[in-house]
Amino acid sequence: MTTAEQDTPTVRALQGLEDGRASVRLRAAMAIGSNPDPRAVGKLVERCSIEPEFSVREMLTWALTRHPASLTVPRLIDELRSERPQARSQALHTLSKTGDRRAWPAITPALLSDGDDEVARTAWRAAVALVPEGGEPALAGALVTHLGRGGREMQLSLSRALIALGEAALPALSAAMTDAAPHVRHHADATERLLRDPDAGFEFAIEEAKRVAALQDRPGGA
Repeated sequence: MTTAEQDTPTVRALQGLEDGRASVRLRAAMAIGSNPDPRAVGKLVERCSIEPEFSVREMLTWALTRHPASLTVPRLIDELRSERPQARSQALHTLSKTGDRRAWPAITPALLSDGDDEVARTAWRAAVALVPEGGEPALAGALVTHLGRGGREMQLSLSRALIALGEAALPALSAAMTDAAPHVRHHADATERLLRDPDAGFEFAIEEAKRVAALQDRPGGA
């Protein structure tokens, strides 16, 4: 490669992604996205797995979506097998933004139940974005197996994913509302309430589900 070839805008931007300053990395990612170059795809994906700043990661994702899906999707799918949680999470996030349903088979049950909460949450969102038409009921059935997992933010993420599936999620939620575990029943009930009444807050829906359950558990029922 000649000196001139080594000093192209793309090469300079890729070098900027290695800078210690987040502002420089952000501008570099923006420059690559503004002038897509197939040579940048590998470096963008690689950087996603280690970039510490959220705003820069978002710009990296945007830059990747500016490139042909035929180049980015296979690389992103490869990242889903990474041992690094951030690599898996960011690849899932970017795949959801591409909207390319060829990535759907890569959203495996293992990813939906990933031991890292952020990876699992991102997998839920990606699955909803990429599920093929007609696959919503089966996806809802897979998602409800995670009801009750984690704290408030984790549970809210799952509720949002199920709500995004719309009416297709109702049979799975109804079945989960009879689960033996109270925290699963409450989460299922709260999600069903939010699906039917999007204006209801999550905390209110959870507390209402618990209140109704307590009444039903009294002698003689509610």
